[in-house]
Amino acid sequence: MKISRRRVQQIWKSYAESKQEPAIGENMGRPRKLFDERGAEVVGEAYHLYRFGARMLEVVVRTVFKIRISHNRIHMYLKAAGLAHEDTKKKKRRKWVRYECKHSLSAGHIDWHESGWSDLKVCVIIDDASRTILAHPCRRKFMNINTDNSKLVVDELVERYWWLCPMRELILDHGAEFGALRVHEDGKWDSEFNKHLERHGIKPILARVKHPQTNGKLERWFGEYQKHRLSFSSFEEFKEWYNNRHHGRLEFEHLETP
Repeated sequence: MKISRRRVQQIWKSYAESKQEPAIGENMGRPRKLFDERGAEVVGEAYHLYRFGARMLEVVVRTVFKIRISHNRIHMYLKAAGLAHEDTKKKKRRKWVRYECKHSLSAGHIDWHESGWSDLKVCVIIDDASRTILAHPCRRKFMNINTDNSKLVVDELVERYWWLCPMRELILDHGAEFGALRVHEDGKWDSEFNKHLERHGIKPILARVKHPQTNGKLERWFGEYQKHRLSFSSFEEFKEWYNNRHHGRLEFEHLETP
């Protein structure tokens, strides 16, 4: 029946003492805790500081606020405050394995995003290992998605980090702005953007067609951008908040940041 030996002992002990067969059905567990206003207040404060979901807020509330609240209860408080909602997509089991570079600047991801609430287009490069936003359009406002603007973001990456360590690989999709629409049988392609990468010693890696999970780290960041960008007065302010907040895919138990 897939229950533990200990559970059998508990049921038998209860029957031996009460001489009544155990009841079976819904709502037979321990009484549900009442809504705690103080707990909801702490969760709300933690959310506005870090803007995490329930799973990560559980660690923050326990570490920073010294209060133990389960992530299920935190999610309940967030939903009550209109700060979270049920996402059926997150309840599905993933069919892929997450990969990750060991060292920063080993590889990065580049892509474009259209927010829907602004005519400005966003293009960033995120570090695969540390999740740091390395290059971004804080000094430029892009109205068009094209090869020239993509090269400008790469140039900003080179300007910021080549004195420290050149990036080895850059992962990108088959977008026309990268000139990767026509790929030869050997996996290579000729484009202005590709040659621009090679001049800087960067090896381009194409994502699999119709497989956004290859660039999933950046797709996840776009979700954070779409959700939280309007809470900040500028893109630079949003980027600083993201790069300096605790990240769930790093050493989150030690509150490590990108």
